[in-house]
Amino acid sequence: MSDFDDIDFDEPPGFDTRAVRAGQIRTHENEHSEAIFPTSSYVFNSAAEAAARFSGEQPGNIYSRFTNPTVRTFEQRLASLEGAECCVATASGMSAILSTCIGLLKTGDHIISSRSIFGTTTVLFTNFLARLGIETTFVNLSDLDDWKAAIRPETKLFFLETPSNPLTELADIKALAVLAQEHDCLLAVDNCFCTPALQRPIELGADIVIHSATKYLDGQGRCMGGAVLGRQDIVGTDVYGFLRTAGPSMSPFNAWVFLKGLETLQLRMKAHTANALELAQWLEQQDCVKRVYYPGLESHPQHELAKTQQLGFGGLLSFELKGGKEEGWKLVDATRIVSITANLGDTKTTITHPATTTHGRLTPEQKQEAGISDGLIRVAVGLEDIDDLKKDLSRGM
Repeated sequence: MSDFDDIDFDEPPGFDTRAVRAGQIRTHENEHSEAIFPTSSYVFNSAAEAAARFSGEQPGNIYSRFTNPTVRTFEQRLASLEGAECCVATASGMSAILSTCIGLLKTGDHIISSRSIFGTTTVLFTNFLARLGIETTFVNLSDLDDWKAAIRPETKLFFLETPSNPLTELADIKALAVLAQEHDCLLAVDNCFCTPALQRPIELGADIVIHSATKYLDGQGRCMGGAVLGRQDIVGTDVYGFLRTAGPSMSPFNAWVFLKGLETLQLRMKAHTANALELAQWLEQQDCVKRVYYPGLESHPQHELAKTQQLGFGGLLSFELKGGKEEGWKLVDATRIVSITANLGDTKTTITHPATTTHGRLTPEQKQEAGISDGLIRVAVGLEDIDDLKKDLSRGM
């Protein structure tokens, strides 16, 4: 337990208080900011203590591949924000997804996944998990009947991103949680794009929450990291067991950077949302734009679900140009302020052409199924002056 968690509050502290305080244990130096522990190993007071630590009879640090005080502070803080029993931090968002699948599944098991997921996740499921005898069926994210029809006796995991990347499609988490429970399946929700500041899947019935901490949890594009959150008997045992053995571990320095990111998470997500909504409304008025994808728009088919399921609409949007790849690249190349990069969740606005970058490894059929057209542009709206962003995008229009 942390020093903060030991306090006997009359009422549970608020989100922002936990984002700043939860999980911290001060050392004998009584530091105000969280300490970084850049050590690979720890000294035991006796052979008996070492044996007790390794056997699990006594809690404590053993080896920084799977026990590190700075990483543990990040895990406890994020778990507090998500409302989860425990958190396992990993080296990247993709290693968080891999750790979840390998830790919880075996040969012969079946995954049902939304087809509206990150392209690399699709490749992980179809190319690598398939080699281990774990099969995946891809379904329409928002069509509950599609999920129902895909269920088999061997189905063990539902996997989805909501909102999706890059089309911001939503799933009804509560409805999927009920369906998963009825069929003894686990529901894993990638909450990367909303973060717990805007959406808390566990409160809606999800079993597992996954993060790429590289994105909004950091918020300034500095470090790689991931996290898996959920119940102790699922995440704290099986996913942690895979991390302890295979070692896709978060570094202490990166954990410290993410802790600083969490301190301003809600402030940033509100600002990202305000900028993204204004930019989306402006894009809808441009003649060269065929369609804008953003849950905050009334034109979004799941706008009402977004209002009830999320606390805000987030900073990610995409839009389809009337031209194809040529017009898309022209717009991207004409920008001077916006950064041409496939990362997102940064204070700096980023732009990319998904069909040739984030989803470039998908087959033409997979792109078509996922709605990734050659004219699609994704923008992760940052914290710059919104008028400057409009002017910058206008250069290529």
